[in-house]
Amino acid sequence: MADSAVDIDAHEGGGGGGALQTAKDLFSGAAGGIAQVLIGQPFDIVKVRLQTSNAYPSAAAAAASIWKNEGPLAFYKGTLTPLLGIGACVSIQFGAFHSARRWLEQRKAGFVPGVSTLGYGEYYAAGAFAGVANSVISGPIEHVRIRLQTQPHGAGRLYTGPLDCVRKLVAADGGGVMRGLYRGEAVTVMREAQAYGVWFLAFEWLMNADAARNKIARKDVPSYKVALYGGLAGEALWLASYPFDVVKSKMQTDGFGANQRYKTMRDCFSQTWRAEGARGFWKGIGPTLLRAMPVSAGTFAVVEMTMRAIN
Repeated sequence: MADSAVDIDAHEGGGGGGALQTAKDLFSGAAGGIAQVLIGQPFDIVKVRLQTSNAYPSAAAAAASIWKNEGPLAFYKGTLTPLLGIGACVSIQFGAFHSARRWLEQRKAGFVPGVSTLGYGEYYAAGAFAGVANSVISGPIEHVRIRLQTQPHGAGRLYTGPLDCVRKLVAADGGGVMRGLYRGEAVTVMREAQAYGVWFLAFEWLMNADAARNKIARKDVPSYKVALYGGLAGEALWLASYPFDVVKSKMQTDGFGANQRYKTMRDCFSQTWRAEGARGFWKGIGPTLLRAMPVSAGTFAVVEMTMRAIN
């Protein structure tokens, strides 16, 4: 069971009523999201290239090719969309997680008077809820980002920018918003639920274990440990959800109409298994894990420090 210090109103220094606390959760998440994009974008483009192309034998080769053929700024291709959107996504993740956590605590206190601390299965459930809530925004944002990251360089560019990409995806084959912009949304929901369930679970377990081991309040866990535990939670997130992410990337870089290779999520899983076996679901895991540590560490550190500062 989790230590009672995990309650955000306690471990992050107080904070007032539900609506005010939720606003603080959202603001802190937005700050963490900006940090996440700026740290992680170069790693992300290498990951997507490896997932969606057989042209690169390794992450180093992909990075070298991007640098040589497209220049250093290419590592920030498609950054505008996530910079505007990931802040909103991470804001939703933390806002939804802590709202769900408080609801579960209140519900548990109603069943067992005097006991409101959550078990780690409940932390997973709150994280999964946050992931599903987040998927409404993250699905189209990631779709646009992936299209921009994988389009040809120079004169062969397909999209002039994020808005042009959105227009063309919505118009493709008359699919509209759902079939165009929200392509791959089913597997995105599955990935987000699993990923953020594990992400928040791992972070809460590490933080609570440290607080209990050192007999301190959670808000007194040092900043460098917050970053370390956030980074480790990021590794757990990707190890738990990466096959879903591969399928999502394949579907979101697929063609339209006669050029569409994957008809459904299940078809994408099947084709990947037949063509590449189990290894096909782990392509690009190296740079993803390399990226996960600093990105997740930065996200949790910024969120936690922001929350402590404003409470």
